[in-house]
Amino acid sequence: MLPPSDGLLRPRDADALRAELRHIAAISRVPVVFGGQVHQGTLVLSEFVGTRTNGMRGLAVAPRSGLGGMVVADRRPTSVADYRSASTITHHYDGPVLGEGLRAVVAVPVVVGGEARAVLYAANRESGPIGDRIAEEMVQAGRRLSIELAIRDEVDRRLRMHQARDTAVAADAIVAEQLRDLHAELRGITQSISDATARAKLREVSDKLARVVSGVIDADEPVKLAPRELDVLAQIALGCTNVEAALRLSLRAETVKSYLRSAMTKLGAHTRHEAVVRARRLGLLP
Repeated sequence: MLPPSDGLLRPRDADALRAELRHIAAISRVPVVFGGQVHQGTLVLSEFVGTRTNGMRGLAVAPRSGLGGMVVADRRPTSVADYRSASTITHHYDGPVLGEGLRAVVAVPVVVGGEARAVLYAANRESGPIGDRIAEEMVQAGRRLSIELAIRDEVDRRLRMHQARDTAVAADAIVAEQLRDLHAELRGITQSISDATARAKLREVSDKLARVVSGVIDADEPVKLAPRELDVLAQIALGCTNVEAALRLSLRAETVKSYLRSAMTKLGAHTRHEAVVRARRLGLLP
């Protein structure tokens, strides 16, 4: 089956099929050229050059039924010199085929990854073998279309990989932001707990959370920040102003400013943003 576009900017495969059929008709001068794509094992005829009726339009050809079904199943070119009397094929579709007046027919599969994805036909309204030159042109057209579809498949595959990766990155970013919110909230709660042991335990948990999210287990150049300096920096990392951080931590804005200045000095940072970045690199913040 030709893969769905899934929102990708893939050209219509039917257009590529139609182009090859028109090329065959132009250079071979065969009176009738037609074909279709294979969907879940069933060939559906959709493209026609030189037909007089609509009898074959939309015809669904089951695997191993008729000439096209045999080509889909065996994945190799096949021809009949006289469709009406051919004993090598089933005659499920005699009505539309003979109604179009077709006698000699050659069918060539378009194989991609070991699977027939389309079938190209050329036909005469008189019985007799299809010439070798025409058959070779058909085979070459099938190969060109096979390469084109394979390239499109690979482009789609790579685009899907990029989409999946972008989705995963976006999801990771959301989770990381949620964990940073949790870390900041945890550090804010810690100061409200009177029990020193419980307070120390919560700080230990928040420190582990920071290391897990940042991916830094042991910093090459460890920096020791006081608990309150980390509390303030955790709020600043969420984008809080000094006043907002003060409200969250039940501190005065000037006190927050003092802790932030001290943390920046220890981290060798000149701005609050730089302080947050360095703290994350050291595994002090998530």
